[in-house]
Amino acid sequence: MSKLIEIEPLTPTIGATVHGVDLAQPISDELFAEIQAAFLEHLVLFFRDQAMSPDDHLAFGRRFGDLHIHPAAPYRDGNPELMAIETDKDSARNNGERWHSDVSADAEPPMASILHIFELPSSGGDTCWSNMYAAYDRLSEPMKALLDPLTALHAADYSGYYGDHTAQRESPHAVHPVIRTHPETGKKALFVNEVFTRRINELSREESTSVLSFLSDHVKDVNIQCRFKWEANSVAMWDNRCTQHKAIWDYFPESRSGTRVTVQGDRPIH
Repeated sequence: MSKLIEIEPLTPTIGATVHGVDLAQPISDELFAEIQAAFLEHLVLFFRDQAMSPDDHLAFGRRFGDLHIHPAAPYRDGNPELMAIETDKDSARNNGERWHSDVSADAEPPMASILHIFELPSSGGDTCWSNMYAAYDRLSEPMKALLDPLTALHAADYSGYYGDHTAQRESPHAVHPVIRTHPETGKKALFVNEVFTRRINELSREESTSVLSFLSDHVKDVNIQCRFKWEANSVAMWDNRCTQHKAIWDYFPESRSGTRVTVQGDRPIH
């Protein structure tokens, strides 16, 4: 089979840079199939030097499915499908500064997020991703046996989180399996995170707190992570079904800005 793109793994475990594609141009079915295969294999894809317009960004996202609208985040160009990512000297917090999977509190959480960064600080502002297949695989067999049948409550509280911006819809909540099966690869992945997961339903409050604390530390293992240094017009695309990520806010009081297009997912299954 001919190869239209070059894939450069960032680490052996997660992440790869894609060379030889211009996301502002129409993507053929053959090219899309190669990108999709790389996405499922590496979980996070990076594209450098992508001068995409908002319409290009939306079109690329729609190749993967219907687009997801964030419950509360500000957006650009009057279009809630173009989520604004902005942090500057006046920000009370940084979007994504704790390990999480995007909007896991939705009944059908996003399957993919595609972030285009166009304004950067003079240094810093990296993003890290962690592989939730590997997080599951590294658990002991007794811990896997404990977690496999369990469910957890995920909930979001965006009250005042984005200042005066009016929320698109009510803060969501949903119950999901603690261990989910990826609908395309069939692999098992850990699916709890410290931002949205409130408690494990089948455990006592004390047991739930202890187990979630352990799992939150577990996903921070640097051996199952990659770290990406942004450049102007870099694009990152990640699989929310089997990764978590964290945006590093080490550049205050400088600014970092971009736009995220998010692809709708389906209900997590055990």
